[in-house]
Amino acid sequence: KKGQYDKPTKKKTKKPKKQPKPPHENGNDSMIEKTEPEHVDAPAEFSFPPTFSVSEIKNKQRRHLMFMKLKQEKRKQKVAMKKKKKKERDALGDKAPPKEVPKTIENQRVYDETTVNPEDEEVAFDEGTDEFSAYFNRLTNPKVLITTSDRPRGRTVRFCNQLATVIPDAHVYYRRGLALKKVIPQCIARGFTYLMVINEDRKVPNGMVLCHLPDGPTAHFKVSSVRLRKEMKRRGKDPTEHSPEVILNNFTTRLGHSMGRLFAALFPHDPQFVGRQVATFHNQRDFIFFRFHRYIFKNEQRVGIQELGPRFTLKLRSLQKGTFDSKFGEYEWVLKRHENDVCRRRFNL
Repeated sequence: KKGQYDKPTKKKTKKPKKQPKPPHENGNDSMIEKTEPEHVDAPAEFSFPPTFSVSEIKNKQRRHLMFMKLKQEKRKQKVAMKKKKKKERDALGDKAPPKEVPKTIENQRVYDETTVNPEDEEVAFDEGTDEFSAYFNRLTNPKVLITTSDRPRGRTVRFCNQLATVIPDAHVYYRRGLALKKVIPQCIARGFTYLMVINEDRKVPNGMVLCHLPDGPTAHFKVSSVRLRKEMKRRGKDPTEHSPEVILNNFTTRLGHSMGRLFAALFPHDPQFVGRQVATFHNQRDFIFFRFHRYIFKNEQRVGIQELGPRFTLKLRSLQKGTFDSKFGEYEWVLKRHENDVCRRRFNL
């Protein structure tokens, strides 16, 4: 119902729009030339101004779209530059200049004064009298005890068991709350040459203490990127009991040389080539990558490899003289946390 003071509403009728007559009906032929569309040149390739910054765009979706366009344009420019250089090299033939070596952190590394020269007499004398000389003179055979921190979880225990299959003559024992100072004399009395302790945090292995017996040294590593055998794709069958070959890469400085000898003394002197198993310690930017492979001869010229696992990465935290002593031990080297911030191309191993 309409109220007393409501005004009556009028319906608005839309007037039909007048359609313009074509110019030929008006008899004006000059309009034909004006109404024809002019030919516009095709737009050039999309390019950004030199002072353009994607971060100035506040809209998230538009910023992402512009970033993808910018990335695509850079990729096109890079491909075009590669094709141009390849044509120039093909045209010049043998007179073409040598290819440019890309700059990486590895080849821009700052020279270290402690880099080992294999022919240095001082280095040879130190190696003949250090803690590992008995092993390299074939006076002792390696025997390793692997244990964990107190009350380990399942992943850490499986990691220790798989390490025992990689290192020959390795034995896994549970810690049972004993202090390492009490464990070390028992290891020495039973003829062990190494004590390896795997630490964990939040059910994940995160540290390793490697103590050479009976005289040291003791190295403390940070452990990361642990992959057990079941977590690896396209892995080979479980390793056999044959002694593996050992490959040590890029341990060039005095400290790196000590680390290489520390890892080499874990394995027996003579590898059994029948097993075709290789343990690799690869040092790159002070990160030590461990891999365990089996190589397969496909024919006389081709060789394939299978990764057996486990795999992990080590980062040296400290090197202590003698056996493990957290209070009164003398440290030979300790990682400085902010040392790499000053120069990213300076490495220790």
